[in-house]
Amino acid sequence: MLDREGYRPNVGIILLNNDNQVFWGKRIRGPSWQFPQGGIKYGERPEQAMYRELYEEIGLRPKHVKILGRTKNWLRYNVPDEYISADARGHYKGQKQIWFLLRFTGSDTDINLRSTKHPEFDAWRWHNYNVPLDVVISFKREVYTLALQELENLIYKTNRLIYPRRSWKGPKRQHSHLRRRNHT
Repeated sequence: MLDREGYRPNVGIILLNNDNQVFWGKRIRGPSWQFPQGGIKYGERPEQAMYRELYEEIGLRPKHVKILGRTKNWLRYNVPDEYISADARGHYKGQKQIWFLLRFTGSDTDINLRSTKHPEFDAWRWHNYNVPLDVVISFKREVYTLALQELENLIYKTNRLIYPRRSWKGPKRQHSHLRRRNHT
């Protein structure tokens, strides 16, 4: 299903553990890593698609997560021609995404990359919040930056552990240390 402009409606999922690290999945039979994401089916709301994709890609149910927020608007990226099948060239441009920020409330043993017959990932790990920006495939980098930047403030409102904020316009910063926010 494509919109009039040639973009496939899609959801992206940023899943945080209790240390504010993000889930990062390795694409099956390939070297690239990414956040869970997937298409929105006809008649499906973004939140419904998010829960379906969460189960299909990493085996988690709604009971395993808490929604912290989502992006206000669609974020778009174009897919380079070399990644588009010959029959889709000319009318398919890329993805438009609503991104969800989720708090993982389960345990690592709840994650199941083989929850369906057609797995998307063959490995996974937890990463510091901004690390994916440095390693994601280049054509997704701008959307990842926009989503992470828009949603990061929700982390600071809901949790006592804080990563140093990234300088979004400046040079990359190291993210190896946590700061604690004092609650009074």
